[in-house]
Amino acid sequence: MGKNRYEQGWNRLAEVDGSAGEQVIAGLKDIAPDLGRYIVEFAFGDIYCREELDLKEREQITLASLLTLGGCETQLDVHINGALNVGIAPKKIIEIFLQCIPYTGFPRVLNAVGVAKKVFAERKLNVNA
Repeated sequence: MGKNRYEQGWNRLAEVDGSAGEQVIAGLKDIAPDLGRYIVEFAFGDIYCREELDLKEREQITLASLLTLGGCETQLDVHINGALNVGIAPKKIIEIFLQCIPYTGFPRVLNAVGVAKKVFAERKLNVNA
């Protein structure tokens, strides 16, 4: 691509997560700037820029992974917004979460749906649209 890892990662972060991703990195500057750099260079520069999966597929996997881990509601908020930003419909996001019930259980799915409800309300989106 000709860009350095940081620039390439920053551009992909902005494309997927927009201002929410930028806020995450900015929030790390005074306490863990290297962590922010790792997120930009590795997660978004190296992984998110690979060609084998498109951005919708990457965000679907990310949503399921964060839900499964549990305790990742802040990151789910960012990536639900990211999923919407790359064109995943609210109804599909909920369906991704429902698919996780047999594997992770109701509590984690309920937590993820709660985050989605908040994000959808903030963005004035109707899940049934």
